Amino acid sequence: METLLLTTSEEDIEKAASILKCGGLVGMPTETVYGLAADALNGSAVSSVFKAKGRPADNPLIVHISETADIERFSLVREFPESAKKLAANFWPGPLTMILPKGDNIPDEVTAGLDSVAIRLPSHEGARALIKAADTPLAAPSANLSGSPSPTTAQHVLDDLAGRIGAVIDGGDCEVGLESTVITLCSTPPTLLRPGKVTLEELREVLGEVALSSAVLEKLSDTEEAPSPGMKYRHYAPKAKVYLLKASDEKFRDFINTNAADSVAALCYESDIPHLNAKCLSLGEKGNYDEEAQKLFAALREIDTIPDITTVYARCPGTEGVGMAIYNRLIRAAGFEVTELE
Repeated sequence: METLLLTTSEEDIEKAASILKCGGLVGMPTETVYGLAADALNGSAVSSVFKAKGRPADNPLIVHISETADIERFSLVREFPESAKKLAANFWPGPLTMILPKGDNIPDEVTAGLDSVAIRLPSHEGARALIKAADTPLAAPSANLSGSPSPTTAQHVLDDLAGRIGAVIDGGDCEVGLESTVITLCSTPPTLLRPGKVTLEELREVLGEVALSSAVLEKLSDTEEAPSPGMKYRHYAPKAKVYLLKASDEKFRDFINTNAADSVAALCYESDIPHLNAKCLSLGEKGNYDEEAQKLFAALREIDTIPDITTVYARCPGTEGVGMAIYNRLIRAAGFEVTELE
């Protein structure tokens, strides 16, 4: 299969929409990461998403809409409660996904058999234009091979999925760089299942009490169902082994220099680089979580382009604000292990 590289022009959006209407797959830009889009109301098309990615079938997908009215128009949920309306008013369009009781039109392939569905209204104009042109909501997990770092450029999508999907729309580099925040409104109180650009603190400002799932900061057990994407499996990992180090500046730098080798790289801050005798991949300025989030997946992908690198030591961020989202991705890349340097 030839994978077309398209733009966000009206003509190319129509080409991509035609592929989707025929049950095909399209790499779609969003503000978070690139998504692998299929007609969310076509169970067969959705099944092909799992095949193209090599994604476990018990890992549910997010349904993307072009406007809030699509929820009622396509009967996506059984109920859109007041809490959902408040969140939509504050964060849509944007990087927030809400889990709600599933409507009758949603096939089981989208929800991994769960009775709930994840819904998001992206802010990327190209994404919304594609949804409108396809005239259907789009189920779209990240457009990468399952387990590898999520794609934040069209080239990342081609690197993983060329020949497996119909087209990729190049909508530029992703602004946020991490997948959307996921909150379930099917629990009392509402519960944060995956952190992202919309933070726990911001959610609590709107809703009051919001619980934090234990699976955000630690591994979900093998016997538990995953109510949200990205909760259960090792994700975001390059081929090299990632070690997540919790340490002060001095101890992190001493550790890297002590363990420096041709096979070792450091995922670190700009301020670390002058002090390290190792290959370095910068996440930007320390404490600038927005910058770190935007650079993280590209840096994890770059690791595999450096010859002979087998080991990566990454700095452990804090868990406040967007830092929680970065920690959530890194701990999964590291196989849920954190080393604390004394």
